[in-house]
Amino acid sequence: MNNIVYEETATMIAAGELQSFVPFGREHCRNHPNAFNLQLRELQPASELWSSDGAAGLVGSLQEVSLQERERECWQLRKGCMGVKEEDMEFEEELYAAGNVVVWSQGSRTQASSVYKAFTVDSPVQQALWCNFAVPHNKKDELEHTVCIVQSSCVNVHTVTGKDFISPLPFQVNVWATKFGLLLERKNTANDAQLSPPGEPLPTVFSMLHPLDEIAPVVCKPAGLFDGSRVQYVSDFTMKIVFTCCQPSILISYDTVQGTHSVWALRKVTHDERSTVLRCPAEPVGTPLGLMASGFLTSHLRNISRLDSPGGSGAPGPGTGTSALHSHQSRIMTSSPGLHSRVHSPSISNMAALSRAHSPGMAAPSFSGAARFNTSFHSPSSRGHHGLLLSPNSTVNETTLVPEMEPIMPDLCIEQLWSETVTAGCHREMSSQASKVFLTSDLCENHYLCFLVESHQQLRCVKLVESNDTSQLIFPSVTTIPAKDAEPLQNIDAMLVLEACGSLVLYTGITRVSKVFVPGLLSPTFSLTNHLPHLSKPVDNISTPTNAGSRHLQRLDEDVMPSPVSELRGPNIKHHEASFLEDYAFQQATPYIHALRDPVCNRVTLELSSGTMLRISVPEIATSELVYAVVQVLVKWYNIYNAPGGPSAHAEWNLFVTCFMTLMGYNTERLNWTQNLHFEVPLSPVIAAKKARPSDGGSDEVSDCCNASSPSSPSLKLDSSAPLFPHIPALFYVLHLLYQELQLDELQRARASSLVCLLQQLARDLQLEDYVDLYWRDYPSLMSGFTESCLIDQGKTHLIAHNCPSFLRAEPPCVLSWLSSCLRGEENQPFPYLPGICQRTRLLVLSYALYILGDENATSSDVSKYLVKLSAGMFVTGLKDRFTSVLLLPGLCGFVCVCFTLKDLESVPFGVALPIREAIYRCREQPCSDWSEEVCLLIGRQDLTRQAHKMTLAKAVSLSLEPPPTTEADEEEDGMSDIIQEVTGLIWSQDLRVQEVRRLLQSSRPVRVSVVQLPEVSDHEYIEEKENKLLQLCQRTMALPVGRGLFTLFSYHPVPTEPLPVPKLNLTGRAPPRNTMVDLNSGNIDVPPNMTSWPSFHNGVAAGLKIAPASKVDSAWIAYNKPKSPELANEYAGFLMALGLNGHLTKLATLNIHDYLTKGHEMTSIGLLLGVSSAKLGTMDMSITRLLSIHIPALLPPTSTELDVPHNVQVAAVIGIGLVYQGTGHRHNAEVLLSEIGRPPGPEMEYCTDRESYSLAAGLALGMVCLGHGSNLIGMTDLNVPEQLYQYMIGGHRRAQAGANRERHKSPSYQIKEGDTINVDVTCPGATLALAMIYLKTNNRSIADWLKPPDTWFLLDFIKPEFLLLRTLARCIIMWDEILPNTEWVKSNIPQIMRGTFDPSEDINMETMAQAQDYITAGACMALGLRFAGSANSDAFDCLYEFARTFMKIMSFAGTAAVTGYYNLQTGLSMILLAMSMVMSGTGNLKVLQLCRFFHKRTGGEMNYGFHMAHHMALGLLFLGGGRYTLSTSNSAIAALLCALYPHFPAHSTDNRYHLQALRHLAVLAAEPRLLVPVDVDSLKPCYALLEVTYKVSAHHTCSFLCILVEQIFFLKGLKVKGPRYWELSVDLSKETQHLKSILSRDGVLYVKLRAGQLPYKDDPQGWKSLLATSVNHCNSGVRAFKPEAISTFTSEPALVSFAEFFCKTSDGMKHDTLVLFSAMLYECVTQECPEMLPTYIAIEQAVGSLRRGDLLQTFPLWQLRLVVELWDSRMLKDPTNAHDTLLTSEFLPVMKNTVDVALDSWLKGEEGREAFFRKINSISAIIGLFIISTLQLPDQSVYKGTHLVMIKTTVGQEKTKNIKKQDKILQK
Repeated sequence: MNNIVYEETATMIAAGELQSFVPFGREHCRNHPNAFNLQLRELQPASELWSSDGAAGLVGSLQEVSLQERERECWQLRKGCMGVKEEDMEFEEELYAAGNVVVWSQGSRTQASSVYKAFTVDSPVQQALWCNFAVPHNKKDELEHTVCIVQSSCVNVHTVTGKDFISPLPFQVNVWATKFGLLLERKNTANDAQLSPPGEPLPTVFSMLHPLDEIAPVVCKPAGLFDGSRVQYVSDFTMKIVFTCCQPSILISYDTVQGTHSVWALRKVTHDERSTVLRCPAEPVGTPLGLMASGFLTSHLRNISRLDSPGGSGAPGPGTGTSALHSHQSRIMTSSPGLHSRVHSPSISNMAALSRAHSPGMAAPSFSGAARFNTSFHSPSSRGHHGLLLSPNSTVNETTLVPEMEPIMPDLCIEQLWSETVTAGCHREMSSQASKVFLTSDLCENHYLCFLVESHQQLRCVKLVESNDTSQLIFPSVTTIPAKDAEPLQNIDAMLVLEACGSLVLYTGITRVSKVFVPGLLSPTFSLTNHLPHLSKPVDNISTPTNAGSRHLQRLDEDVMPSPVSELRGPNIKHHEASFLEDYAFQQATPYIHALRDPVCNRVTLELSSGTMLRISVPEIATSELVYAVVQVLVKWYNIYNAPGGPSAHAEWNLFVTCFMTLMGYNTERLNWTQNLHFEVPLSPVIAAKKARPSDGGSDEVSDCCNASSPSSPSLKLDSSAPLFPHIPALFYVLHLLYQELQLDELQRARASSLVCLLQQLARDLQLEDYVDLYWRDYPSLMSGFTESCLIDQGKTHLIAHNCPSFLRAEPPCVLSWLSSCLRGEENQPFPYLPGICQRTRLLVLSYALYILGDENATSSDVSKYLVKLSAGMFVTGLKDRFTSVLLLPGLCGFVCVCFTLKDLESVPFGVALPIREAIYRCREQPCSDWSEEVCLLIGRQDLTRQAHKMTLAKAVSLSLEPPPTTEADEEEDGMSDIIQEVTGLIWSQDLRVQEVRRLLQSSRPVRVSVVQLPEVSDHEYIEEKENKLLQLCQRTMALPVGRGLFTLFSYHPVPTEPLPVPKLNLTGRAPPRNTMVDLNSGNIDVPPNMTSWPSFHNGVAAGLKIAPASKVDSAWIAYNKPKSPELANEYAGFLMALGLNGHLTKLATLNIHDYLTKGHEMTSIGLLLGVSSAKLGTMDMSITRLLSIHIPALLPPTSTELDVPHNVQVAAVIGIGLVYQGTGHRHNAEVLLSEIGRPPGPEMEYCTDRESYSLAAGLALGMVCLGHGSNLIGMTDLNVPEQLYQYMIGGHRRAQAGANRERHKSPSYQIKEGDTINVDVTCPGATLALAMIYLKTNNRSIADWLKPPDTWFLLDFIKPEFLLLRTLARCIIMWDEILPNTEWVKSNIPQIMRGTFDPSEDINMETMAQAQDYITAGACMALGLRFAGSANSDAFDCLYEFARTFMKIMSFAGTAAVTGYYNLQTGLSMILLAMSMVMSGTGNLKVLQLCRFFHKRTGGEMNYGFHMAHHMALGLLFLGGGRYTLSTSNSAIAALLCALYPHFPAHSTDNRYHLQALRHLAVLAAEPRLLVPVDVDSLKPCYALLEVTYKVSAHHTCSFLCILVEQIFFLKGLKVKGPRYWELSVDLSKETQHLKSILSRDGVLYVKLRAGQLPYKDDPQGWKSLLATSVNHCNSGVRAFKPEAISTFTSEPALVSFAEFFCKTSDGMKHDTLVLFSAMLYECVTQECPEMLPTYIAIEQAVGSLRRGDLLQTFPLWQLRLVVELWDSRMLKDPTNAHDTLLTSEFLPVMKNTVDVALDSWLKGEEGREAFFRKINSISAIIGLFIISTLQLPDQSVYKGTHLVMIKTTVGQEKTKNIKKQDKILQK
């Protein structure tokens, strides 16, 4: 044996990637703008800042020499974790601080460092560190990554997302990053101890969980029997924090008195602990000091320290008893005292919480509360403590007079876990504070907490173990390692230790591995000891300060010195400092390693004695995956592999085998096959030929493994003293299981042939014949070269027997055999597996158990039936699965499948993977809509996967479509170009109705003014005539935007960098034939003033309503759209209202809202109030309520200042109250609104005009507040709401005003005299609609009877016909369920007296009767429209259409029209048209479109602005949202429609007397998406598909979809996308409708996937062009008719398209038979929709071809063929009808099976017979393995008996007679 393997001292590994290191920040700061200031600061000697007297002068000069110079720069490095995923690129981050600058940079090996962020602060940086703060978000804590920069007076916190916070510091602190935020440790605690009151000292450690939170003291829970219950604040000034860690959450402290270190767990404080600390102790107040005991912390600490605060005025003078040294030191830490003085301020904790919630980006000085923790004493007097406390000027006495303030709640608690034992006796020195602390782990995943004690040159490693319930940490042992310095290497579970002699040593945990050789640096052991012996002692002295020196420094540290060595050194931070004893050290001739720092992954920085720094990397353990799987057992391998001048990477496996076998006791130099491992070139021509042939399945590494022609060697013996000798059986079994695992991975299987060489040797020597047999069967040609055996000493066999594992079975576990017997339905023993190693074995075995055996509990309770888990101490258990395991539960009985990711499945051998692919294929047919995205991706349903991404239609279509082409530039500006024409083109594919609607609704182009000039008309009169005609046309143009807003609803996603395009409102004309311009501004005719104000407002609303709710809109973009010119202010006001209607106005900042309202622009106020109210619909939002109340005098206190609020703004505010409180039944608002309906005119000249619109608004608002409550108005019985409303409706005496209103209406109106009676003309509309909305859908007959029209002519004369319309409408929607879609029901609403025959003697006013009849009919039609809104109910539409035709006939006869009045008929007709549009909303019905176009053309006579508005609103509703939206019939929607479609339209464009025009847009609130748009997931284009809709009541209904779901969602039971062209997709609505609602809210995008071989309906309506159809049309078979070059038409699968291009085209090297075969494979994959099967087909063909040619050198492909055949067999035996469910359904498999049988038969049926057969076996290189193939029942033939063969193992020159007899018996059968 070679002893060097075991000689640890002689081994050494080489460090790699040696390079010089300079912190990047230092280079960057040279070019930084602040560098000039740094230079100035360097010119000023540090000694000027120090006193020159006595010891302080000495220390000051020493500081100037070493510390003061070096502490200016510091840096730390960490593994990159920002911006780039860790697995994508490994990089380092550096945080560098110097002077006032902090530089955060990033760099990697492949990429130069660059600045990520740089910060410049006001005063010198004391500390810079990374810290993560937890910010609550959606009930989870999200981490906010920040950089904290500590200055003398504040902490700057900068987040990665750009937020900045500044938190003032009330005292000097050291800052530590923890899991919960920052931990602040107070400096100078030694002086505070003198000042703190006895009994309750001041806290020393504080926490800050967020930069906006106040700091809170930390409480501690010490360990021990007596102190266990004592929970107190951390106030021990002798305790210093030296280290904190986030995972696990611990901190390490040092006791400066006892010299011991302690470990504490840092956690959130419990409720009990918080109450214990805050409880005031009831101690007797015996002395004046007693007042301190009670509540001292919570009241006394709230003042600001004048002693400790930097810049305080009470700094101690020379005679105060405080050392002068401390005085100077405190000045040095404060760069500029005047800058940091702070003003006393009250606590702003509430404000901090508010700003944290609302505006996290704004910095808030939340540290004011921290000032409470300052000592509040003036300078101490000579009387000592008692004199100080009893001084009449002291703050203590003042504090006692201050009332008790709220206590400060602690957030965190530290609980003591472990402490060093105090050394007994005085012979040993007390330990100094640890200079470095870190966590490390070894290869066995033992964790250690290490701290470096420089005074003893020791690294103390405390083992760290989690308790069983993982709730506690246990520290079982402490190990001491001699060390001068150390750093952890996280990536390789090791640490680098610098020994006192200067050697670098690698440890894993506490186990020494080897020395580390750094190229270019001589090892101190050799260089100094051997070559320079006289230097060895000084070197030791220099690298380790003398005992006296260290003691002296320690004392200075503990008392007063502000040494950054002890104070500021944290984890991974090491300042450039040196003790003053090192300053006079002489220079070495050869630089040696002085210190280590900055470990990241496996890289570390070496500080040399010369001052330079080197960055080295310690190499990884292994790079080969095979080695890595085995090497978990061995640490020894590491030494050999990384020896200086070690081997190249390609020989890694050979090196490993040699090392491994040597450790087991083999003499590898005498074993033939291991001897050859070291040769680069194979030794025999047989092996050379093998290596040249790539198809053998072996690997290049195997080529060196065997030499068939080598002579057999004499028997060799194993060395029983080798360390792994007793463990050979266990190691062999583990390697065998690894071999089985590699067999299941196509990417790793080549390496299995390398491993089998080692396995066969071990199996042969352990005399495990069955195992050797298995390896021969697997690799017959390879195994022939191995003949040697090594003998195990009989006397030592007990060692092996003793350690032989119980799980080592005589029968070798073979995973392929296990799967095969599973397919045959045979009983199987549980298969052994190793957790973390054999994951693929585990997943495949469980997959087969689930799918083949149908055991649904295979992955849960029945795992032990199929797997036996081997847990060896050498293997780490509990590793995560490498694959995604997902349970698929389709509707098939007992069919469950555990699957991998598709990428993993590609590497599973084809025979093993086939059942899993089959399961996936069956799942693909009928997936569930609630499966996760990963499952949908796995089964190849990209449509379902993309559905989960929640993409809107505009985004989906924008991925594939160009913007719609336009012929004219003007078309872009009409505001309707964003309608997605692909969708509208599919909905209405047969005509151009959408283009017609765009033409009717466009207002951006001049209108055509056609006026014929008669001979008698002068030119001037002709011009006037044209302008009058234009004025009539402009009435129509100005009414168009209301309809256009509905047509383009939610169709546009704005670009944040561009303003919203608003189409022009063009009021000019063109007169033919010369196309001359006609303008209204010529002055020839009178034009009403402000004519365009409201039309511009509507135009702005229409533009804003285009914005989809899913768009990204923020406050800045809203303000960015504000126009510069005041002429466009009205448009912007409308834009604001639209943003409210689509929900975006909630993002507008409160400041902007205030800014808009203070401008006093009436339109802006109206739009803003209605917008924010709509956005906050039904929320009772208090901030919006306050905003609205300012504009409603009735909601203000009686004594408030009277505000001059315009009347229309008041109307908007009242409606706003209704919207915000919709459906809430709010008592106070209901009471105010009820009184406002009947508000009398006055006082004085106020409230005299347009009273009708205010009363109507109050009625509508009241109706909305109590919407649908009916008689259940809780708490309002005393208001008598229905009775009061009834009185407002029919008139009577006015009730006395109550409460606040009484004073307001004392003074009567000077303009209107109404007396005590109610003015019904004003109050009736509002009261009627309020009553209708309160009792909406309640079917309350008693209330409905109040609303019946009068049944006598006398009473009929007292009611305005318009009010009859409102009453009829109100009565019908109260009796909601009685509305029927037929003419009889409509006519039943007309009173009996009008329907019967008339007595001629009666004096009947025909005009009254005709008007009443028409208005009642219109009201009933309106109710019918609301009842069936959005339903496209054909009966309702036919009924309404009949009434519309009736009204148009009446209008066409002048006589009848004159009786009723044209205006009344037109009003009725407009309401019926609107009712029709509501019913057919979103359908684009042609008959309604024809009516709208007919009325669009009528511009003369009585056709005013209001009628045009009604007609174009009807057009907009008909094409709502471009056909994607329709109307809802919910209570909220009905209320919105009543506001919007109030049946009194304005007479002209400025008319708001009866109804505020802005309310017309509230119809948007009733819109709901109900269009499903199938989008092809491959082309991302909308398409047609078949949709099966199942209703809850009736049966199935199949419709061509793209279609509107005519019924509301709650009527539907299920939806299903039907084949045959698209994959089926089901949406089950019986359980919940949220899934469908989310689809509809995202523009209804439903992704569908086209089946391969099919074309979309648009391209192939009849299905005659599909792949299957073309094969049917031809006389020959589908395969022959198939043209591979046309494949891209039928499938978008890249693999199939590429295969067709490269392998299915005729070329010179391609045989015809191969071409036909490949085409058949391609056809099969396309028609069966299984492109993933193409590699399987090819693999089967290659395996069969190799067998036929006789060059198959391993049996693995035959194993896969056997599994394929057995799967087919099991399917056919169970049920022959299952053939269509299998993936291999064609003739392909029988053909291949037949070819295999012919090949095997030809080997047996030779001329020489069986003897010749065996000779043939021997003649083939080494051994030929033949395989058992079962009898296969073919689908279209009789049973074909395949030849039964067995694998036969022989050895060249050696044939065992026993095996021959077995073969004879089998062959005779």
